[in-house]
Amino acid sequence: MGGDVSIEYCPTDWDGGFFPLTLHFSEDYPSKPPKCKFPQGFFHPNVYPSGTVCLSILNEDSGWRPAITVKQILVGIQDLLDQPNPADPAQTDGYQLFIQEPTEYRRRVRQQAKQYPPLV
Repeated sequence: MGGDVSIEYCPTDWDGGFFPLTLHFSEDYPSKPPKCKFPQGFFHPNVYPSGTVCLSILNEDSGWRPAITVKQILVGIQDLLDQPNPADPAQTDGYQLFIQEPTEYRRRVRQQAKQYPPLV
């Protein structure tokens, strides 16, 4: 039995941006998670003003497990970009716009994506 599979791609407001992300692995890795950072001032409800990503699987006291792979970390951050976690805000500006003014939030995300064009 077989059949055609159709996958529809739904673009997000983040499309077109290539966002620099730094992963810092300490000597304690994999016992401790890497520190993941976007550039300082990166606009997102779950990114601190310093650029540090706030994601449960990167929290050594709760969600981190040594079996989590780098791929899982990157996919988790990618998912977080388009699906912020309002229960765990890391910056006031991004959080308030996401909750109170979703249209303006989306505009800011699209504007930020243009600030990080593809590398050619």
